[in-house]
Amino acid sequence: MLDFFLRPSHAQLVADLAELLSDLDAESAGADQLVAGLTPAQWATGTPAAGWTIAHQIGHLAWTDEQALLAATDPAAFAETLVAFANDEEPLGLTDREAARLAALPPHHLLARWRNGRDSLQRTLADRDGERLPWFGPPMAVPSMVTARIMETWAHGQDIADALGVKRVSTARLRHVAHIGVRARRFAYHAHGLEAPADEVYVELVGPNGELWTWGSPDAAQRVTGPALDFCLLVTQRRHRDDLGVEALGDEADHWLDIAQAFAGPPGEGRRPGQFDEAPS
Repeated sequence: MLDFFLRPSHAQLVADLAELLSDLDAESAGADQLVAGLTPAQWATGTPAAGWTIAHQIGHLAWTDEQALLAATDPAAFAETLVAFANDEEPLGLTDREAARLAALPPHHLLARWRNGRDSLQRTLADRDGERLPWFGPPMAVPSMVTARIMETWAHGQDIADALGVKRVSTARLRHVAHIGVRARRFAYHAHGLEAPADEVYVELVGPNGELWTWGSPDAAQRVTGPALDFCLLVTQRRHRDDLGVEALGDEADHWLDIAQAFAGPPGEGRRPGQFDEAPS
């Protein structure tokens, strides 16, 4: 899952980096709580992501945090990762191999590595507001990078929760995930080799506490509405559209929901209709 290519506009969301970092810390703590007490056998539990165990999920988060830290502290060394990524014959080859490499560590070592890496990243980024950091694609403003880390942590945390049969409590941090999903609309068309429509789509979502989150003009003919959780599950491809309460008005809005993705790279396989017993919301 190559969420880290995205460079979402952050003007409509939260301008305060300290608040963003606090949300990232809370999202990471939630995922940490899911795995902290697992046995080694449970770390090997398969997740809905084909071929990935819980250890792979945490390994991927750890590796991406480490790469973000490298980009912030040693751009020359990070450039070597970019070369390796660009020369890889498989679109997701490097990330898959690194997830597998870290998944092979003893679980307590992997957990400690993830914790240390994300703590180091948070401390480093706290002093880098206003900067743009090199990344896989265009350089990213620090707030955008933090937002992408929130989104990815939430999405991979969902895979872990699904593997364990745990239903997570939704929080207002979903707005970060939804924001990237909205901002990535044009990219979703590009990922499918399509030209993005020029018409604006108005998005109106209901947050976990009943709050209303909106993007775009309410006068737009193309509209997407529904629970924020369902929209976030859709754009991160953690649930099939048929199993969600997200609705579209207009042909272009409807088509977008069929191809939506909040992560870069090739379109993912997503999830099958009816794959999960319980409705998310």
